[in-house]
Amino acid sequence: MCNVKFRRQHPIGPYFVDFCSIERNLIVEVDGGQHAEQSAENETRTSFLRSQGYLVLRFWNQRVLANTNEVLDEIEKVLNSEFTKS
Repeated sequence: MCNVKFRRQHPIGPYFVDFCSIERNLIVEVDGGQHAEQSAENETRTSFLRSQGYLVLRFWNQRVLANTNEVLDEIEKVLNSEFTKS
C-alpha cells in the first residue's frame, strides 16, 4: 500500500503487533471481540507503542471484513499524511 512495506506479527518490546511499517512508524491493529473486554490492557499497550514513536490505528475485525475499502482508504490517508513521512 502506497509503496510502504508492512511486517506482520512484528515484535515491539513485550508485544506483537498485527501490522507494522517500521519506516513510517505506523502500526495497524485488527481487534476481535475479546478486545472489548480488555480496554485497560489495550490502552497500556497503545501507550507503550506510542512511547516508542509509533502511530497506532485500531480497527475492529468486523469493520475490516464488512468495509475493507473504507479501512484501506483510512490507512492510505494516514500514510499520505505528514505524520508518517518524517
